[in-house]
Amino acid sequence: MVRHVQTLSTAMSIAAVALALAQPAKAETVSIGIGTQDTTTNTVTAGTVIRQLHLFEKYLPTDGKYANIKFELEWQNFTSGPPVTNAMMANKLQFGMMGDYPLIVNGFTFESNPESKSRLIAVAAYSLSGSGNGIVVHRDSPYYDLGDLKGKLVSVPFGSAAHGMVLKAMQDRGYPADFFQLVSQSPEVGSTNLQEKKIDAHADFVPFAELLPFRGFARKIFDGVETNLPTWHGVVVRTDFADKYPEVVTAYIKAIIAANQWLRADPKLAAEKIQEWTGIAKEVVYIFLGPSGNMTADPTIKPALIEAAATDVKVLQNLGRMKEFDPKKWVEDSFIRKAYGEMKLDYDAELTSAKNYEISGEDKFCKKPIADPRKSGEVWVDDEGILPFSSTTCTLGAYADFKAKGKKINVAYVFDTARGIKLFADQAFFAVAGGDIAPFLLKKDAEAYAAKNNGKVLGFEDAVKSTVTGGKT
Repeated sequence: MVRHVQTLSTAMSIAAVALALAQPAKAETVSIGIGTQDTTTNTVTAGTVIRQLHLFEKYLPTDGKYANIKFELEWQNFTSGPPVTNAMMANKLQFGMMGDYPLIVNGFTFESNPESKSRLIAVAAYSLSGSGNGIVVHRDSPYYDLGDLKGKLVSVPFGSAAHGMVLKAMQDRGYPADFFQLVSQSPEVGSTNLQEKKIDAHADFVPFAELLPFRGFARKIFDGVETNLPTWHGVVVRTDFADKYPEVVTAYIKAIIAANQWLRADPKLAAEKIQEWTGIAKEVVYIFLGPSGNMTADPTIKPALIEAAATDVKVLQNLGRMKEFDPKKWVEDSFIRKAYGEMKLDYDAELTSAKNYEISGEDKFCKKPIADPRKSGEVWVDDEGILPFSSTTCTLGAYADFKAKGKKINVAYVFDTARGIKLFADQAFFAVAGGDIAPFLLKKDAEAYAAKNNGKVLGFEDAVKSTVTGGKT
């Protein structure tokens, strides 16, 4: 009897072991914190679009060592870069996205962290000309140039890309540190205070220097292109996470590539969806990310951007805000190269290209093809879409024609004659001379052009009338 019980016990033990071996291993849950800036248009294809279209989930690894890992994505939205760095330092975020100056501070800050460093793994969007950041004043103010703001109250989110732009502009012009009364205000606070005329000017990053004029109460008087330094946003990762889960980092970059492809496939739909997800007006999203937009969505880590980062470091060092930091050593391009390779894309070809996707097609008003995108224009007609035109004159002429026919127009776009950046037509100054119409962001540029060509400077409505009356207003 005892022997029978022992045999039964042994058999049960063997069965239990066999049953345990047959059971799948218990899944391990790995949380991934991702710090986004939803309202910062430059970062949407590295954050918002990926989240809303579930692109990260699409590319996450599921085999090999990842077969029993369940990933839990924790998306956290911020209004500027510095809080993203704070959360990354606290290991609450593994990925973060922010503008150039905050990125550099992120890399520098992590250098003293014994647990992990941070590395730049991809770019979200960039402007080699430096467009994106800007300074706006109230539309009723008498200020038209940076020099007009001497002694005035100017707000900017401290530590942001826009703050870096202001510091660079001040150094370029030789302005002392107390040239402005510079105070720190978030985009939301600065926007409200400008509208209520509690401050004289507000400097901010994308999209606010375009968004506030679009809302009707502000006017841009300085654009980042005047610093002659590229501006960009990028994605950083904690190295402790990247070393443990390299395939996950590669998957995230694949999601960025897919988000960019989605954007370019239908930029009007993309602008409308991004408005739905972020609250930023679609017309503003489009001026940055549409064809010939002021930003190029391209994840490759271009040498020109890292060189600009080295200049940014010098700006911060001159102000005593940073010690030694080498941006080249901070870059880690192995993940993005792997992502491009696995998606059968040519990383080196895109790395060396600075091309954006451009306005193209047929000008149906002047009946000619679009030959030079940076001299063209577009009109967003509510029930007909975004229509391209071959020149400023044709754009304004078409605008007048649509108005005469009772069409509802969302917005019209033209390009700055001096700097090639895309403008809201109703915010531009137009130099009219000899039948030619040249748009400008800055009043002083329009005045100089008009004086040189024996012309005159007109506002938007008068410029539109001049296309109808043959230059006579």
